[in-house]
Amino acid sequence: MGRQQTRIDSASLLQGTRELLIAHAGEEYRLRLTRNDKLILTK
Repeated sequence: MGRQQTRIDSASLLQGTRELLIAHAGEEYRLRLTRNDKLILTK
C-alpha cells in the first residue's frame, strides 16, 4: 500500500482571502479561488 497523503482544506490555506502566494524551489506561484468556486494555480 502507498503512503497516506496529507490533506489540507483549501479554506485553511486561503484564510478568508481569494488568493495566496506559494513559494516553491525559488519560484512563486499564485493560488486563486474563482467566482465559480474553482482553484487555479499559476506561476
